[in-house]
Amino acid sequence: MKYELETIPVWDAYRAGGECPVCILEKKNEAQNVKYFLGDSVMDPDTRVAANEKGFCVYHSELLFEGGHKLGLALMTHTYLARFLADLRRKRAEEPDAKARSKRPSVEWPAFFRATRSACLFCERLAATIDRYVFTIVYLYKKDEDFRKTFHASNGFCLPHLARALEMAEENLSGAIREEFTRELLALEEKRLAVLEGEIDWFTQKFDYRNQDKPWGNSADALPRVLQKLKGHRFLDRK
Repeated sequence: MKYELETIPVWDAYRAGGECPVCILEKKNEAQNVKYFLGDSVMDPDTRVAANEKGFCVYHSELLFEGGHKLGLALMTHTYLARFLADLRRKRAEEPDAKARSKRPSVEWPAFFRATRSACLFCERLAATIDRYVFTIVYLYKKDEDFRKTFHASNGFCLPHLARALEMAEENLSGAIREEFTRELLALEEKRLAVLEGEIDWFTQKFDYRNQDKPWGNSADALPRVLQKLKGHRFLDRK
């Protein structure tokens, strides 16, 4: 797959520091996508067709609901529901009656309904953007010595974005540079996780009355940072 480079946002995210530069980029782009889906795209035929087919996951439905434009979300929700209802009626009409069918129905009804939670147009659009950023990181590591120094001075990635970075390196690097990228990234990650483990350990110990007058150090906000490291951008900037 061919990706476009996104060098300026990547550099900005690394300069911001933190547990994961891609989390910073994802959170920013998630906010932009809320505006996109609730803005002019509501009336865009291609977007509406895709939204009718896929809908939105629970998390992004909640973000859109809180996005300040309930009419736009209602229009997309109405047409999605109408398509889903038509699908349901069609599948029910195709079902043979009880005498004609075997013991199992021809439609796997639980899977049919669970599919409404798995597909998400918002997730797909955001994932494509994140892939461009991760590709850019891998590309800059290979081509730019200054970036490689910045990369080595960083805290690595959250675990979800770490997995994608390793996959992207496997797809786009080869030989010694791929081995170096993987080795250096895993070393960065292990080092940072060890620091975070110590910080959250001290966070828990601070609740012991015997430690209440001892300094917090870097542990006061350890819980959201550790959760971000483990789970991703939803815990970024949490208090």
